[in-house]
Amino acid sequence: MTISPIQSWTAGVQRRQLDNGLTVLVQSDQAAPAVAVVTHVKAGFFDEPDRWQGISHVLEHMFFKGTPTRGVGQIAAETKALGGYLNASTGYDATSYYVVLPGDGFARALAIQADALRNASIDGGELARELRVIIEEAKRKLDTPSARAYETLHELLFDRHRIRRWRIGTEEMLAGFTRDDVVDYYRSRYVPERVIVSVVGAVDSEAAFRAVAAAFDDWPAAPGAVDRSPEEPWRTGVRARTIRGDVRQADIAIGWRGVAPLTPDAAPLDVAAMVLSAGRGGWLYRALRQPGLVTSIGSYHYAPTEVGVFSVTADLAAADIPRAIPVLAQELARLRIDGPTEADLDRARTLVTAQWARRLESVDGRATAFASAEALGGLAVLDQEYADLVAVTAEEVRSAAARYLTPETVSAVAYLPTDAGSEVEASWLEATLAAEPARRPEGKPAPTLAIGRWRPATGGGRTTAGVTLVTLPGVDLLIRPKPGAPLATVGLYRRRLAEEEAATAGLGALALRASIRGAGPFDAATLNDGFERLGGSIGVVAGADWFGVGASVLGDHAAEAARLMAEIFTVPRFDAEEVRLEHATLREEALQAADDMFRYPVQLAFQAAFGDRGYGLPVKGTVASLDQLDGSLVRGWFEAESGRVTAVVAGDVRAGAVVDGLAGAVGDLRGSGQSSSGFRTQSNWVRREAERSESRAKSQTALAMVFPGPARTAQDRHAVEVLAAIASGLGGRLFTALRDKRSLAYTVLVSSWQRAGAGAILSYIATSPEREEEARDAMLAELALMARDGVTQDELDRAVSYLAGQVLVQRQTTAA
Repeated sequence: MTISPIQSWTAGVQRRQLDNGLTVLVQSDQAAPAVAVVTHVKAGFFDEPDRWQGISHVLEHMFFKGTPTRGVGQIAAETKALGGYLNASTGYDATSYYVVLPGDGFARALAIQADALRNASIDGGELARELRVIIEEAKRKLDTPSARAYETLHELLFDRHRIRRWRIGTEEMLAGFTRDDVVDYYRSRYVPERVIVSVVGAVDSEAAFRAVAAAFDDWPAAPGAVDRSPEEPWRTGVRARTIRGDVRQADIAIGWRGVAPLTPDAAPLDVAAMVLSAGRGGWLYRALRQPGLVTSIGSYHYAPTEVGVFSVTADLAAADIPRAIPVLAQELARLRIDGPTEADLDRARTLVTAQWARRLESVDGRATAFASAEALGGLAVLDQEYADLVAVTAEEVRSAAARYLTPETVSAVAYLPTDAGSEVEASWLEATLAAEPARRPEGKPAPTLAIGRWRPATGGGRTTAGVTLVTLPGVDLLIRPKPGAPLATVGLYRRRLAEEEAATAGLGALALRASIRGAGPFDAATLNDGFERLGGSIGVVAGADWFGVGASVLGDHAAEAARLMAEIFTVPRFDAEEVRLEHATLREEALQAADDMFRYPVQLAFQAAFGDRGYGLPVKGTVASLDQLDGSLVRGWFEAESGRVTAVVAGDVRAGAVVDGLAGAVGDLRGSGQSSSGFRTQSNWVRREAERSESRAKSQTALAMVFPGPARTAQDRHAVEVLAAIASGLGGRLFTALRDKRSLAYTVLVSSWQRAGAGAILSYIATSPEREEEARDAMLAELALMARDGVTQDELDRAVSYLAGQVLVQRQTTAA
């Protein structure tokens, strides 16, 4: 298909510079439900000399620790009272602070952010406490296999450049920072000429410029200190490293040096990564994920300001590495020798347009992108980058792959279980990647996606609160126009009619995932191609209460996407081999879940709370349950779960124009016609104290606790949501008591978990093993204190304002 070029992603952005050198970007969008303020500081990990490794991230944390006029926790508390969400991130080239909130709170939120940026107290005692928190964050990262493998890859690829360092800093380095270190870095890097304030959303442009000027005009100009990373000479030579740890699955990261942004080969390498792994039609997905050689795989060209890294990362069974790498080598060799086809490029261009639309759909996404482009060379960089991507030729991709993705310059890191898998040797890796490619198989043309084989008279439906409802014999259509980004999110959903038990856990997830491996006249590859030609990738949603399929596509193609989904819902093939492959992958994912230091403890807690059925079981199943499943059961599950269908479309569509197209696409869907009153699920709580635990060789101990809570339909569900907002998050009670004051953990949360048949209140904390008992006792003590004394009116007002504001903020995207 031919992609119509977007005239400008930066249309309407106004730029001004204050006398002190600070840059201001404003894009007024009165249709947006919120406004974002992003403060981009051109100081990140690349700016740190070795003695200060990780200090940019330390300073990011101190941003929230108070100013002379705002005490510890007050910055977050005041922002939440405005209905705003605030956070920050530190990258290699910059540190970014952002707040997103309803438009009427803009001026006050900006003033708070300006105060924090300009007047951070950096109190010595608070710094000492926060450094302990950051050390816990570093330990959490060490317990994340993918992060460990990927950053070790940087260490192998580079000998001098600062990208080779463990960017968050080591425990020893972090523990040694003094207040003078942080203040020196702060005063020398946080100066007006290095700051970009980007405002996007429901604000008046002139009012926004005046507010930024009032907040920053009197900030004295000063030159920013420059401490550039050592330059990295080009080299050849293959490097490989194997790491072992207490993990169930292997993570592998393979990489080459790429190029910096704004260089001629940057766009071809970006497109090469998309050809290899974007969506289910990517070469690596088809060659490795589809046949079950890996659990997941992706390729990326990551290019911060100075250098680039082209990488392929995968999760898989350790025993499968010797089979998977040769297949990967074949796909890379084809890219170097043959290059992509025109069909590959058409698919990539469509996905580029859709991905950029998603990236810039939210006000914070746009504000961040505008600031990053300005820092890189000016706003025009953003539009030029897009133009370069959609103009890349097949020969440019092939040529870039041949220059950079060579067998003699590759590096690889394998993170393996302690007692499984073989070491990855450099000589084997080079020889494997140098193998000649097999002949490319001939591709099959995709069948025509015909719509409208049945077009009933709809009568137009009725509209409430902007949502049009059309009721057909077997399906309800819900259509929500959302102008702006040229996207539409489309989904077909059903309520679950039965709960799963210990022996069948994961059966629904298996049936759903197998259903998109072929339906009607379309095999898996054709389905994937069909959706990606529309701008998205098909995905499944398997929940304890409901399930479905969905995709975000370009807005003009909503009806076509729904038509393909109808095939999946009505005539899934369930070919035995496809079911077997998906079953094997699901089992590997269940095995890998035990390596997730958040998800797995929470899973154990819910098993203790609800027992071995229903809500007590992970929707994707356990290794034990999946080992008992017979693939022949999937069709029976799919046919039994045949309740009424709800079709949802939200996005850049006109309700009147899209109704008939949707009705023609999905109008012949049939179901049992049961209403929600026929919905059945578990609601039984195991009303006794129960504990489940596992001992692992990890850097942290993670502790999840589950208490009874209200179900989704209960009248007091909102009260618990407010309670959770008071308890956790920046400025929350538990955050203050356990993280700010006692430095017990990086992550502390309380969450309201609500389902149709039951509810729960979840708390979680991860800390050093030697502080496990202290963390558990402190968590229980704080929760008991809330139960005994209740909350203050001020806490209540702030939490309600925050949640009400976030209702607006979260409506920014078609997917939401």
